[in-house]
Amino acid sequence: MSIINSEPNINTSKVDISKYFGFAVSVDCVIFGYDKQALKVLLIKSDLPQFRDELSLLGDLVKTDEDIDAASYRVLYNRTGLKDVYLEQVKTFSELGRHPAGRVLTVAFYALINVKDHQLKFVDNELHWHDVKEIKNLAFDHKIIFDSCLDRLKKKVQEEPIIFNLLENKFSLRDLQNLYETILDVSLDRRNFRKKLFATGFLNDINQMEQNVPHRPGKLYTFNHIQYAEVKKEIFVGINF
Repeated sequence: MSIINSEPNINTSKVDISKYFGFAVSVDCVIFGYDKQALKVLLIKSDLPQFRDELSLLGDLVKTDEDIDAASYRVLYNRTGLKDVYLEQVKTFSELGRHPAGRVLTVAFYALINVKDHQLKFVDNELHWHDVKEIKNLAFDHKIIFDSCLDRLKKKVQEEPIIFNLLENKFSLRDLQNLYETILDVSLDRRNFRKKLFATGFLNDINQMEQNVPHRPGKLYTFNHIQYAEVKKEIFVGINF
């Protein structure tokens, strides 16, 4: 299906940046999703000669009439059709020679998408999910950006309950633990994990069980947004495993 935005994209085609005062500012989005017990990232193939057929992050130049955050949400919507997703700014990358078009500073963001409950609406033939464990090289300096965002995600999931943005609205403790283990690349003690999660008060027992699973069905839960909203983030110390 064709992409709704037909404007040139600096990550996939040749762009003249001379009109951007000799240098340009862009945004690059590391879009994480969780599917089939794997943490994944949404990537697209570059058409630039230097990086032909190499994978790159989703990004674009910041327009003169928009701020950085607006540009990141625009990139996210134009490529996925999604608006209401978790998005966080991570770092600015300004190394010389990082882009063949010229001097381009980029601001990196990471986004968290619930893959099953928020299906992509605009899918390009060259836009696909990739297992983060299989990412070895990316075009431009995008591997460095990707690694920085993944490191931030690993730290942030232990400080705030943002991990629920990756899960279905209804989830089992098995799914939740597997997701934590996948992101942090560790094995967690089942009893200790559940004790810490229940102590937060952020789980709602909805009195439903898993259906059609290849293991003993577990209880289903939802994230208690009201309880979390009542907890001041300044004093929430997180869940350190």
